[in-house]
Amino acid sequence: MTLKIEPARAADEEAVIALWQVCGLTVPYNDPATDFRFARGGANSDVLVVRREGGRVCASAMVGHDGHRGWIYYLAVDPDLQRQGIGADIVAAAEAWLKARGVPKVQLLVRETNTAVVAFYEKLGFEVAPRVVMSKWIDGRK
Repeated sequence: MTLKIEPARAADEEAVIALWQVCGLTVPYNDPATDFRFARGGANSDVLVVRREGGRVCASAMVGHDGHRGWIYYLAVDPDLQRQGIGADIVAAAEAWLKARGVPKVQLLVRETNTAVVAFYEKLGFEVAPRVVMSKWIDGRK
């Protein structure tokens, strides 16, 4: 299987969101279309996709940084193609994107409802970091 990793195009929005949904990554309080549009091609962010032959999107990762740490979000691989190394490839592409921008550290968050993926990330060298994550909606959402 020939795969190509590249930045997402605006026309990929529907396919990427469908992938996020089938992988259980969307939640009611985040609009995935807004997230995709905000991150894609940003000054400090992008959405990377893996394409199969014919251009079909089969994996994605949102990547960005705050000038200090890099972050990976919405890492998704088509469920029919999981456990074939594609997830590791898109993580490596996100890390390369960050390295190219001089970002020395990458982090990600795993929802407590998705802890089955922790072992995958540990195989890639990620460690569980004991932190308290706090958040606050500043746009009026509850």
